[in-house]
Amino acid sequence: MTARRVFAITGKDREHFLQGLVTNDIAKARGGIAYAALLTPQGKFIADFFLVGQPDRILLDADATAGDALVQRLSMYRLRADVRITETDLIVSRGTGPAPEGALADPRDPAMGWRAYGATDLSDGTDWDAQRVALVVPQSGEELTGESYILEMGFERLHGVDFRKGCYVGQEVTARMKHKTELRKGLARVRLEGEAQPGTPIMAGEKEVGTLHTVSGDHALAYLRFDRAEGEMTAGGATVTLDQAK
Repeated sequence: MTARRVFAITGKDREHFLQGLVTNDIAKARGGIAYAALLTPQGKFIADFFLVGQPDRILLDADATAGDALVQRLSMYRLRADVRITETDLIVSRGTGPAPEGALADPRDPAMGWRAYGATDLSDGTDWDAQRVALVVPQSGEELTGESYILEMGFERLHGVDFRKGCYVGQEVTARMKHKTELRKGLARVRLEGEAQPGTPIMAGEKEVGTLHTVSGDHALAYLRFDRAEGEMTAGGATVTLDQAK
């Protein structure tokens, strides 16, 4: 399981501040949890995170390696807003078994289990790579990079973007992609026969059609160009077939 860091966003302008920046509607986090991302003005991925609304603050649960850059980017937009961003010592627990008291259902997919925030780690032994591959859920630093567009990564299906909330950074590009007739590229689940490492190019004949990402058993996540990813493909010494496009 990847390491997480939890930040507290406080101040009377905290909701208004976040609403103009992130891809989801902050109202969804009031008394609960929402999944969202911060994008560049060009619509490319910077970081994804969970927002947990509490009476006097909003918790921001982010990948540990992205935490510093994310806080730095958010602080750039703070200007004169009454907003403070401070790191907490909360531990993020995750599981798919019985949920502890106070746990929140993962908003991306019910099968992604629960998340809890506290002083001790209550996580169970879930194989998260297997879970993500089965459900086609991308992860920061693996499928999600600075070149990613969130709709190609399945954020609409994963409830990470709201198209009615109004403007946010990167909204124009995201909205244009939404209204295309069909995405030409995106994340998919593939079946492997043989072994191949994440990062291996996927070939259809002599043409490169994508890249292999998280591997779990005989399945993997892959970023593919859908108009070329047909029939039997290869990745290193493995045979690759499209299992389920998203």
